[in-house]
Amino acid sequence: MALLPNRSKASGHGLSDRSLAWLFVGPTFALLLAFNIFPLLWSIYLSFTNYRANRPGLEVSWVGLDNYRRLLDDSEVWGYFQATAHFLCWSILLQVLLGFALALLINRKFKSHSFWTTAILLPMMLSPAVVGTFWTYFFQPQYGIFNALAALLGFDANFTMLGDVDLAPWAIIMVDTWMWTPYVMLLILAGLRSIPPYIYEAAEIDRASEWVKFWRITLPMVLPFVVLAVLFRAIDNFKMFDLVNQLTSGGPGSVTELASINLKREAFEKWRTGYSSAFAIILFVSIYGLSSIVVRFLDRMKQR
Repeated sequence: MALLPNRSKASGHGLSDRSLAWLFVGPTFALLLAFNIFPLLWSIYLSFTNYRANRPGLEVSWVGLDNYRRLLDDSEVWGYFQATAHFLCWSILLQVLLGFALALLINRKFKSHSFWTTAILLPMMLSPAVVGTFWTYFFQPQYGIFNALAALLGFDANFTMLGDVDLAPWAIIMVDTWMWTPYVMLLILAGLRSIPPYIYEAAEIDRASEWVKFWRITLPMVLPFVVLAVLFRAIDNFKMFDLVNQLTSGGPGSVTELASINLKREAFEKWRTGYSSAFAIILFVSIYGLSSIVVRFLDRMKQR
């Protein structure tokens, strides 16, 4: 009987399958270490020092946990986290509700279905800088469309949306919802399309109402996709910077100064590199903890 060729060797080169795998994966792994792991470890080290990037010649001293203590004892820092939580919770809530409604609408086949689906997806295709610039002009008090619409509807239009302490947080929530609701809609639409049609057919035979079918079939089977959308949007909104910086730069005052905005000020305006590194690590741990909770919830849903 003829011997079978050794499949672990690549013909003509004498390399095993494992060696070939590392040959292709190795560069990617090296780049991952260079651009992700090393900066994280370097930031952790800097968070225990008084290092300032604008003074590289200054002697670096070890301060231990002082940066973390100062951060956690600072009431202003907790105010930035509160502003972040307000933005995160309301924007995600609105995006899930609107995204679910749009997904239910798009899931129904109708005339010009493809056109309207593409039109709804347009906002998420734009860059945050373009979106921020567009909405800045939209809210402009002298010639912006928002105040003109408010006047047509009979409201007092003598105000600045982005300059009002009470309205500015809702302005950034509105813009973020406009931009990222299509993304949530896509995830939920994927969940709706994954439901087997025979389940609805069986419900039709049992004469179940539309409301019963929604609560007993649609919502439970789409819920994992909703949780996944919440996870992705929570991670993104927790570190939101570019859109809010373009719209308000944290103002008026500090009502829209999210944690990420303040982190940028500490790192690149005040040049307190060690302190800002500790701030970044706290943000990282917060996002990681939030993600872990949601992932565990998803795992429990799969086990049911």
